[in-house]
Amino acid sequence: MSQNATEIRYLNPPTVEVKKKKYCRFKKNGIKYIDYKDAEFLKKFLNEQGRILPRRLTGNSQKYQKKVATAIKRARHLAILPFVTDLLK
Repeated sequence: MSQNATEIRYLNPPTVEVKKKKYCRFKKNGIKYIDYKDAEFLKKFLNEQGRILPRRLTGNSQKYQKKVATAIKRARHLAILPFVTDLLK
């Protein structure tokens, strides 16, 4: 009985995550200007609490991550996006 208790059994085999190659969506689509008035687009770069997602999660290049952060901060200042929220998405 003790031997079976220590054994871990899964109903489904554990999934192995396949790493996708990260890419900068701005370079790929040729986007030069990030509009701070487009709240729906900027929400893609925020988590549920309203924080800006880091580069390692979004895959943006450093140049465009800085532009995204500036656009989000401008939108927050003009009350287009909230500074803090419970459930943004």
